[in-house]
Amino acid sequence: MFSKVLVANRGEIAVRINQTLRAMGIAPVAVHSDADANSHHVATAEQAVAISGSSAEETYLNIPKLVQAAVDTGAEAVHPGYGFLSENPAFARACDEAGLTFIGPSPTSMAALGDKLESKVIAQAAGVPIVPNAPACLPGDPQVREFSERWGFPLMVKAAAGGGGRGMRLVNVREDLQNDMELASREAQAAFGDGRVFLERYIANPRHVEIQVLADAFGHIIHLGERDCSIQRRHQKIVEETPSPALTPDLRERMGRAAVALAREAGYVNAGTVEFLLDPRTGEFYFLEMNARLQVEHPVTEAVLGLDLVEWQLRIANGEPLTLRQEDIQPRGHAVECRIYAEDPYHDFVPSTGTLLRWRPPSGPGLRLDSGVAQGHEVSIYYDPMLAKLIAWAPSRELALRRMEVALTEFLVLGVITNIPLLRSVMRHPQFRLGEYDTGFLEWNPAVTSPSLPGETRMLARALAAWAADQSVGRARDRTKGVSTVTVSPWRTAGPRRLP
Repeated sequence: MFSKVLVANRGEIAVRINQTLRAMGIAPVAVHSDADANSHHVATAEQAVAISGSSAEETYLNIPKLVQAAVDTGAEAVHPGYGFLSENPAFARACDEAGLTFIGPSPTSMAALGDKLESKVIAQAAGVPIVPNAPACLPGDPQVREFSERWGFPLMVKAAAGGGGRGMRLVNVREDLQNDMELASREAQAAFGDGRVFLERYIANPRHVEIQVLADAFGHIIHLGERDCSIQRRHQKIVEETPSPALTPDLRERMGRAAVALAREAGYVNAGTVEFLLDPRTGEFYFLEMNARLQVEHPVTEAVLGLDLVEWQLRIANGEPLTLRQEDIQPRGHAVECRIYAEDPYHDFVPSTGTLLRWRPPSGPGLRLDSGVAQGHEVSIYYDPMLAKLIAWAPSRELALRRMEVALTEFLVLGVITNIPLLRSVMRHPQFRLGEYDTGFLEWNPAVTSPSLPGETRMLARALAAWAADQSVGRARDRTKGVSTVTVSPWRTAGPRRLP
């Protein structure tokens, strides 16, 4: 097994990977930008390398600097986490060329699966159903008119090299098609360096269901069940659960077989996730994409199976065979995950920055928190606004949702605005409680994205009282030292100021 691994990431996923590395007796090496010098992922590593700069382009997306950091520290392998360079074939190739083990799939399979159009060809070869699409095209190409006339509107415009909702547009009428394709192409070029877009048939009100797979280098591939990721904002997931309340045992088995077949066709090795769109009216499912990395929502799978997916990534990358058989995969209970973002859900999800003046996560039976922050940390403008992931497990779905609702009520944050009120509203919604929801849940339920003033007022009052108590203790200490203080509002980012 490796003795030292560089984690080419930041935030909660870097902390999460560090935890498994240390538990396995492997020394984690962190990298950090100037803005992240005092971050939690640095504190949980045994060694840290500073990469000058604050923007992602200067630091966590800088392949030469990351590879050099691994070589200089004597790391034998690199774990990319998710996001940043985790699905970049050039990064995986650069690691290989430097004699480093990239903890993920090969650059070849990553490149094939990272292209939405090429991955559809692989899916078809594996016998996996796909959503009908046109080839990559420009707004004026003949395929645009031909495809739109065959399938009608609405249609989806998607970036061929895209993900995370970027380079994606829903086109409802023909008059908007050219403009939306141009906008999507420009967005894709800016985000991925590839402006190719394509048209796809629109599946109305689908469920977003994904299947986790593990594959070793000896041809042994299994799936670890599904995750329902249908609660989304701007095509990005905010709530995930397993098992999916939408799947029957037969449908679960068919989707699992399809995911394994696709991974085998792609020659995939390591952990990956095959994503599907499920039409709840017909029970038909369609291949969406395969994420060649660890998923943000992997903890819910770990919760119901008692597995450590990061450990299995390391073992597979080290050349070990899978010792798990498909019949060994027997989920127990139910798990739900909520992503905690520093953003204002009632004002178009605009990111919120500042100092975490109060950060008091909940604790209790069946709860897990994956977090990259702590009280006093600065939430900067440079990176994704996700602060943490809260996971609740229980023997039943009803109890898991109740645990999550209570935990969100006890989660106190001051200094930045978060989406916690929105998440509580989702947990309480009768439609969600029944498991009857799709990717348009937030759009079809505007009350969820409206603040519940009485409840929020009580939460704010408790948080302010706790913060004020802390400040009172601090002032008392200062008086004993002969120092006078002036404090500012907890909603300001400047924090307390000392006067001479």
